[in-house]
Amino acid sequence: MTLKVYSDRMSQPSRAILIFCKVNGIDFEEIKVDLSKRQHQTPEFKEINPLGQVPAIVDGRFKLFESHAILIYLACVYPGVPDHWYPADLFRRAKINSVLDWHHSNLRVGAAKYVLYTVLGPALGIQPNPQAAAEAEKILSSSLSKLETIWLKGKGQYLLGGLQPSIADLSLVCEIMQLEVLDEKDRIRILGPYKKVQQWIESTKSATSPHFDEVHKILFKAKARFQERQSKLPSKM
Repeated sequence: MTLKVYSDRMSQPSRAILIFCKVNGIDFEEIKVDLSKRQHQTPEFKEINPLGQVPAIVDGRFKLFESHAILIYLACVYPGVPDHWYPADLFRRAKINSVLDWHHSNLRVGAAKYVLYTVLGPALGIQPNPQAAAEAEKILSSSLSKLETIWLKGKGQYLLGGLQPSIADLSLVCEIMQLEVLDEKDRIRILGPYKKVQQWIESTKSATSPHFDEVHKILFKAKARFQERQSKLPSKM
């Protein structure tokens, strides 16, 4: 049976799963779960993921959720996936796992919350929260600094000094790409100081081309909508 991927392309981890499948020639059916319409909270979807979150997969009778677990599963189960994505060497795997664990309590917290409290939330009718946004930006900036000085330390162009991307590179770059919905000046202000991070993003894009850009088109369309909505708001005096 064909692998089914339940996702919303506005979701960072959903995009990582879709890109991974496309890059590695994994045959799958993409099933859209529209978060803005709360389709992730329906009884039907909660049969697949009782936590009501995307992404999730169904592979035959096997159901799995949590994006990092899905990436590991796909890399291990599907033949033909190159070793660099999740190496057979247990020491290298452990290092990749350490990045993935760090991601959830650092970069993801900062990036996702900053976007939510500045752009995404107001677009969904949620009041802006400058204090929460400022706190999220601190976490985001600290995370980008650690990426620059710790995780991207080494001669390779990828995380942990890698010469080719791993599932950690794909997951974290998709997270940072969520910043594309920000006002351009804001995005440059946040990412501008981190030259290694910017280089790494471009390397990961290139390594997963053309699928990376195709899956991320939704972000640029969303940014245009957010900017149009913002332009119609009365200006503050």
